[in-house]
Amino acid sequence: MSLLVEPSGDACGARVTGLDLSRPITDELAAEIRSIWLEHKVLAFPRQPMDDDALEAFTQAMGGFGHDPFFAPIEGREHVAAILREADEQSPLFAENWHSDWSFLERPPAGTCLLAIDIPPSGGDTLFADQAAAFAALPEERQDYLRTLTAIHSAKLAYAPEGTYGERDVGRSMAIKTDGSARATQPHPLVQRHPETGVECLYSTLGYIVGIEGMAQAEAFALLSELAQWQARDEFVYRHKWEPDMLVMWDNRSVLHKATGGYEGHRRELHRTTIAAWQG
Repeated sequence: MSLLVEPSGDACGARVTGLDLSRPITDELAAEIRSIWLEHKVLAFPRQPMDDDALEAFTQAMGGFGHDPFFAPIEGREHVAAILREADEQSPLFAENWHSDWSFLERPPAGTCLLAIDIPPSGGDTLFADQAAAFAALPEERQDYLRTLTAIHSAKLAYAPEGTYGERDVGRSMAIKTDGSARATQPHPLVQRHPETGVECLYSTLGYIVGIEGMAQAEAFALLSELAQWQARDEFVYRHKWEPDMLVMWDNRSVLHKATGGYEGHRRELHRTTIAAWQG
């Protein structure tokens, strides 16, 4: 089977055809897909009428399941969550801020998979920002300074009881779990070498990053706010447009992502798995 890879033309992202992901994935094919993924960071596989069994099998082939601390899985599954918004839902859009999935964990997932289940006729694009490109474009002195910083990550702003998706969040169709464990913090270097490619990337952004070690909060917030604007500059961003029966996977270690709206009055559902941290 010969894979066809069509780069997006933007900083990251590629479309991959010439394979059937509803069939068992050989070790050779898995290695080829993973190599393409590391190069392009975001892969879209169109025309893949997969079920949840096939989604789980694909995730296993790409590295196994990561931990999802604040999503309840869909019925009958342990590792598949529904990213769901009903047509009449009035709650704020989920995940509309830039982030890297679960960066507040000690070992965040290497990647995320989303399988299109119910796609509206327009809107609902997902944006991706290449953080290797964002770091490489910085002046050398700025790079040197950012390499010295350790960011403090936490889920508290989103998933604590008082957070965005906590006790005041009503009328949401997604099965989100919130509790006090979201207030925990976890340090990660602000600049990380990708564990597989060795390329330096800015890691995560304001929201899941709540401070900088050894820095006053006001100073840290100002730096993170300035950096967040840089991280999402147009030249680093790929806008992904969804299609029915499409699978998308991205590398949380090298890109940020965010949801967009524009599909009011239409139902949207994707099934999500996470790919475990790379074991080396």
